[in-house]
Amino acid sequence: MVEVRFFGPIKEENFFIKASDLKELRAILQEKEGLKEWLGVCATALNDRLIDNLNTPLKESDMVSLLPPVCGG
Repeated sequence: MVEVRFFGPIKEENFFIKASDLKELRAILQEKEGLKEWLGVCATALNDRLIDNLNTPLKESDMVSLLPPVCGG
């Protein structure tokens, strides 16, 4: 199973899920209330590396993180 982690203002608990690639995982996450709006603005990290290819395969024990935009001053 893949661990999905959320940071910052995303009000979602981390969880484990089965998905074959980032595209499938994204489709699953779009069904969750309150996450769809974040998917368009969050960066995605796979095992602590930023990824932009939704066809990236996932394997057992991978960790996917949704990283919301950050600003500071």
